Amino acid sequence: MASISLKTEIPGPLSRALVARREAATPQGAAKLTPLAIVRAHGATMTDADGNTFLDFAGGIGMLAVGHTPDNVVEALREQASELIHMCGIVASHDAPVALAERLNAAAPGSEPKRTLLMNSGAEAVEAAVHICRSHTRRQGVVVFDGAYHGRSNLTLAMTSKFNLFKRGFGPFAPEVYRFGFPNVYRRPGGMTEAGFVDWHIELLGHNFTAVVDPAHVAAVVVEPVQGEGGFIPAPARWLRALRDLCTQHGILLVADEVQCGMGRTGRLWACEHSGVVPDLLTTAKSLGAGLPISAVVGRADVMNAPHPGGLGGTYSGSPLACVAALAVLDTLATPSFLRRATELGDRMRVRLVALQAALPNLVGDVRGLGPMLAIELVKSAAGREPWMEATAAVNAATLQRGLVTIRAGLHSNCVRLLPPLTLSDAEVDEGMDVLHQATLEVAAKMGAA
Repeated sequence: MASISLKTEIPGPLSRALVARREAATPQGAAKLTPLAIVRAHGATMTDADGNTFLDFAGGIGMLAVGHTPDNVVEALREQASELIHMCGIVASHDAPVALAERLNAAAPGSEPKRTLLMNSGAEAVEAAVHICRSHTRRQGVVVFDGAYHGRSNLTLAMTSKFNLFKRGFGPFAPEVYRFGFPNVYRRPGGMTEAGFVDWHIELLGHNFTAVVDPAHVAAVVVEPVQGEGGFIPAPARWLRALRDLCTQHGILLVADEVQCGMGRTGRLWACEHSGVVPDLLTTAKSLGAGLPISAVVGRADVMNAPHPGGLGGTYSGSPLACVAALAVLDTLATPSFLRRATELGDRMRVRLVALQAALPNLVGDVRGLGPMLAIELVKSAAGREPWMEATAAVNAATLQRGLVTIRAGLHSNCVRLLPPLTLSDAEVDEGMDVLHQATLEVAAKMGAA
């Protein structure tokens, strides 16, 4: 039986009415990628105010690895809400935040003793990680990369690469942020092999630590093992290992930003596991809370203990509700069977995306990602690789009309990214990929890319 069920035009009248109210009550700068008004959701499906049911391949922009309203999370929230909703960890202690920190310490890569700081959002976690690194090293510089997305606070906006969408008109930004190139192998120069391109970027790391910033000035290098907003670009494992070696050599702390790519999204609990690189600190959020606002910095105890008492924390950090949700998530997400299934889903999706690329080689320029964290990059021709953001917008609009929610990504907003719940059945995968295939063929025909 199909998961998608459409009863009205998309969007329907009740969705249009609520979106109109939203637009009248909130600023235009608050992003809105679809015109839907959702009233309930479970698993991989969500239903709008007009009774239309959609397959969700956006997943709350990566927050829903265990699906919408998972039963164990809902029950944990119900039980916790009847006992304690808020207490503030600055005032007193509660079992759930302590238990979550213990679980994350045990699950983090590396054999050194760990500590966990709980926060509320990915941006908060990244900013806290930088504060911790600066406190430990007594240095100021922070190295980030082209294509990076780290958040919307002033510091994390300075660290974020995509200017026009996220940063335009918001400066001045925080100082002491230095940007290096990121090895996007799809956009390597013509005639250069992937291996040669990675070699060149490894050489550039050494060059940049002379020409851009002295390594003795750098507290932290912050890198996404798979760039999220940047277009689902995996960092080549050999380049990541070279980066790790340079950080160790120069006493720089390596921070893995796994806010989007972590928590099983790539088929491993942590994306950095694919390369064997062990960061000094990592940040996690999104799927950790199954939709609840929670994030964490997990790292080496000696580093995490550097800030003075009172230097870290927040009023909402370690919310009992968010923490019991995260504990329930880990009961599901951190199991070998769940991660194996996530890998199987990724393989099944990738086969379909590669077939779509074969059918439309002059539109689907690249298929990439790790495990079930996948995207297609749309271009105007295979040879020229000119980003085609209008085609991407058209594909996302066409999938929505057929009942599948997909969203954009990429430095040029020309990628269709897939972040479905990892609880999908094979039938739901196939249904969603059928819709994506049909929608892309339709757009190719209309825009002359067939």
